Amino acid sequence: MTLLPKANRCHQALAAFALGIASLSALAAPAAPANWQDDLQPIASSDWSPERAAHLLERAGFGGTRAEVARLAAMSSRQAVQTLVRYGQTSNPLPPFEASGVHDPGLEPFATSRPAATNQARDTGEALGVKVKPGGNRRMQQVADRFLYWLRASRLETHRFGYWWANRMMNTQRPLEEKMTLFWHGHFATSEEKVRDYRKMQKQNELFRAQATGNFRTLMIAVAQDPAMLAYLDAAVNVKGAPNENFAREIMELFTMGVGNYSEQDIREAARAFTGWNYAGLEFVVNPAQHDNADKNVLGRRGNFDGVQVIDILLAQPVTAEFIAAKVYRYFVREELSQPLQARLGELLRASNYEIAPLLETLFSSRDFYSDASVVTRIKPPVELVISTYRKMGLTAVPGIPDFNDLTESLGQKLLFPPNVAGWANGKSWITPGLLFARGNFVYDTVFPPIDFVPTDRVPNSLYQIGPVADKLAAGQDTTTATKPEGKEAASMSMQADRDEDFNTRLASYHAWRKAIEKVKPIPRTIAQPDVSAMVRAAGCKTTQAAVDHLLARFMSMPVQDDTRQKIAALLEADLGTADLTQADSYMEDALRNALHVILSLPAYQLG
Repeated sequence: MTLLPKANRCHQALAAFALGIASLSALAAPAAPANWQDDLQPIASSDWSPERAAHLLERAGFGGTRAEVARLAAMSSRQAVQTLVRYGQTSNPLPPFEASGVHDPGLEPFATSRPAATNQARDTGEALGVKVKPGGNRRMQQVADRFLYWLRASRLETHRFGYWWANRMMNTQRPLEEKMTLFWHGHFATSEEKVRDYRKMQKQNELFRAQATGNFRTLMIAVAQDPAMLAYLDAAVNVKGAPNENFAREIMELFTMGVGNYSEQDIREAARAFTGWNYAGLEFVVNPAQHDNADKNVLGRRGNFDGVQVIDILLAQPVTAEFIAAKVYRYFVREELSQPLQARLGELLRASNYEIAPLLETLFSSRDFYSDASVVTRIKPPVELVISTYRKMGLTAVPGIPDFNDLTESLGQKLLFPPNVAGWANGKSWITPGLLFARGNFVYDTVFPPIDFVPTDRVPNSLYQIGPVADKLAAGQDTTTATKPEGKEAASMSMQADRDEDFNTRLASYHAWRKAIEKVKPIPRTIAQPDVSAMVRAAGCKTTQAAVDHLLARFMSMPVQDDTRQKIAALLEADLGTADLTQADSYMEDALRNALHVILSLPAYQLG
């Protein structure tokens, strides 16, 4: 068998794309009556099947193993849906996140920028719990070090937390709990990039999990008072007399009603209601002196409203229930929905007083959910693609090689780092020619781990180019020379000796990374070891065609055209030198992995 060099993997992905194009237009005959589309009536018991149980697990979780599909298929459709939605009694013994202990109280309140930290130190003699040196050169170096240390340490710890969450998705017995946590993370999008505190991101993640299928009003109020959201949308500068409109705008545009259902005046008035809302450390606080107690006029209602009362005004708008229900529908069912269906879903959500679980039960039980318009029509978002692939491979832990954070970022969806407050775009935005190649390369790097892997949480030079500083200092160079940017000449006065300065930023970056790596626990760099040979042996496969058919059935959600099946089997046979697996049993693993890479690079695999 010939393994592709790294630079040429895209050619195999392209070949797989060509193989799979026909399969997308040559599906099996429709399995559901045409009139099921838009019908929210529950399917009959006689319509329940293993295929529909698999579809339910794809959408309400991260795909199911054959055993999980069989377990749900043995229930009634109603029992299967309730098992997933009403998961409170399901035992789920998963380990908590083990923090590295990188934060200490002296960092609070954390400065808004490095200049703010060093200016404070210059003015007061202290910042971030560090005093200015009474004499000598670089008197504020430790302040700059400490500021950059927290940025580095929090980012690395956030990466560790992303791994922890990914492992929960893989191993949870409550898949919908994690799926809804991921949904709310995209709906109420906040990023470590701006929050700059993994503890706030962790607390918000725990909030989404605790309220995953609960009451939307309860969740909305908790999010409005959540330190991560308050930091992300600039609560600190939302004060009486100078209200900041960021949160008020986003709560209307993105979190409740949607564009076009409010005025700019409504935003300005609502912003006044949230003045004084802030956080201290990890706790929500209201600063009375900064809160505007005068009357506000929001969406035709007038009164001395606070933030909670404004949220209730927003939830009282019929369009809010429609907006939220439609967003849930698009995430779990399909992108397109008619206006009458959207109105009906809004009525259901209002009738349940904004309880999310009844809406999910209705959707997952409905004929519409199992209609041909809905089944295998959703492009898998990157995190779901990766987690479901690992699960179907039989892995029990997220591999450390390739790096999960770097991998999902290359695919367009890095946990805890959404691109903006609108979250991630879904649907066709996940698929471009480049992203399709990246999806194929993800599979390749899983089944054939790269030998040139560099762990970015241990080797920051690959990110920040500060490694040479350490080498030069170790070689005895003075700090000014060692920290001179590559390709730049030092000023003549600096060539003689160390420059007299308050602090050195490149030196601070080096010190910060060194301390962060010392403090933050490393991500386990395990390698995935899928046993594809064991898969096909356990299935009783004796020929290359049988092996390919088994892998297609195990991993794919839609039928693949016969011609494509035969071409993949021919590729496997050419690699093995025989179509008889019993002849190739002692050496077939790499060839099977290569065939699996081709299968999982098919366009059809991107749908679920």
